[in-house]
Amino acid sequence: MSPDHILTMPPRLKPTSSVLDEQALARLRELDPGGNNHLLERVIGAFLKSLEQQEGVLGQGLAPAPDLAAVRHVAHTLKSASASLGAMGLSQRCAEIEAVARAGEADRLPELTTQVLAEIDAARQAMQQLLPPAQ
Repeated sequence: MSPDHILTMPPRLKPTSSVLDEQALARLRELDPGGNNHLLERVIGAFLKSLEQQEGVLGQGLAPAPDLAAVRHVAHTLKSASASLGAMGLSQRCAEIEAVARAGEADRLPELTTQVLAEIDAARQAMQQLLPPAQ
């Protein structure tokens, strides 16, 4: 493949960021090949909206006595949702938090929570780049 060919690829096929797995995004795009239903944009929008609440619950991992069941539940939910959108780093961090919360190891949560909050920020920024500009 020549460098000229890569430069002429349609914008929606270019990798948006190393934060998001392009193959996962491509699978979502295949469900709406023409983009007429704006599936990818709708899924990303719903994900970003849900992040606000989930981020707050995950933030309990920084507290001295977090609600481990709530943290585990949100980490599990976010793990699956982020993987489906290609945010594999975020998904992996959520899996770690889920396992730690399940094991009752609250002392390990602050470090993991700091890491997952950074992954959330990175994923949020990468996904916002995929959305059309607000009108």
